[in-house]
Amino acid sequence: MEAIIVTGMSGAGKSCAYECFEDLGYYCIDNLPPVLIDNVIELLERGKREVTQAVFVIDIRGGEFFDDMKNALLKLDESGIPRKILFLDASDEALLRRFNETRRAHPLAAQSNLEGIAKERQRMAEAKRMSDLVIDTSGMKVAALKDEVKKLFLQKSEDVFGVNIMSFGFKYGVPPEADMVFDMRFIPNPFYVPHLKGLTGNNKKVRDYVMGAEVSAYFKEQTSALLEKLIPGYIREGKHQLNLAFGCTGGRHRSVTMAIVFHELLAEAGHRVSLSHRDI
Repeated sequence: MEAIIVTGMSGAGKSCAYECFEDLGYYCIDNLPPVLIDNVIELLERGKREVTQAVFVIDIRGGEFFDDMKNALLKLDESGIPRKILFLDASDEALLRRFNETRRAHPLAAQSNLEGIAKERQRMAEAKRMSDLVIDTSGMKVAALKDEVKKLFLQKSEDVFGVNIMSFGFKYGVPPEADMVFDMRFIPNPFYVPHLKGLTGNNKKVRDYVMGAEVSAYFKEQTSALLEKLIPGYIREGKHQLNLAFGCTGGRHRSVTMAIVFHELLAEAGHRVSLSHRDI
């Protein structure tokens, strides 16, 4: 039996993914305390109905039980049961908009939904780091998310492999989920250019300034060649994703620019790529 753990941020689309797995014929259980995973698998294997693939949705609704997830996964590994973790994420802005649209309160919100989102993101950092697959649903509609889940779990490993690209600011900490961290602080800083200071790398003027530096063009050329050599190796070793993090001081100009540049490069090369900006 193969076990798939679906987890992630509240409002990021776990219910939608759950429905998609049901449509694909998986045996699904929602809001399962992690400590019960191995017991449920044992019951399923002893049952009359043959279950080869099971999906368990685990998140902070389980309260203190959620903290048992790491130990539960270790038990699965010791038992030799194949498992994957699918983590659904979205930007704070997207999550806040969804909670406001549905007029729901975040499960951890004491005073505001934004406060609850911040608390949950902190608690979910370890789960995201352990995950095999991450889907950023910030700009996705329900149909697009379902299509992505189907692609991930119905196609071959080379089609499933994804590159998650993130920009961040070093002064706010290095993302713990990053497999590779690239320091962009060697590039001239738009922060010190008055008409660019208040903008971000999402603005073409900032990107033109950053990429206009000779050292930026050199970094782009050398690093893209390196990644194209390394990615096939990750796929051969059975890795499902590669998390790339581009950092600068505040995470607003140079890192955002380079994250966008590499998102475009890898997408043009045919890779499945996601992009997020942590500290804008």
